[in-house]
Amino acid sequence: MAAKKTTTAAKKAPAAKKAPAAKKAPAAAGGKRKPNAAFMKEMTPSAALAEVVGSKPLPRTAVVSKIWEYIKKNNLQDAKNKRQINADDKLKPIFGGKKSVTMFELTALVNKNLS
Repeated sequence: MAAKKTTTAAKKAPAAKKAPAAKKAPAAAGGKRKPNAAFMKEMTPSAALAEVVGSKPLPRTAVVSKIWEYIKKNNLQDAKNKRQINADDKLKPIFGGKKSVTMFELTALVNKNLS
């Protein structure tokens, strides 16, 4: 009689199949995302922030964009460490008196100057 060969693969149970990932429907026509309303709400800048971005109410996203324009225009990004932003006389009050901050701190500091 011939001996029956068994392999280790045959002894294992078949792997469970994963369910296919559910596809999200596009938020708006054209597949573009709808912006979060909290970010689009117009906020009034403080006096210190108004010197950089203007005194008109703006959405937070626009305020951060204008600050970055100001930083690049005045060459305030650190040459060696691009993540560091060096403060000039207008930015120092916004940065809480610090000489420099990281780009990750920037949004939090700007939000403190919006109402």
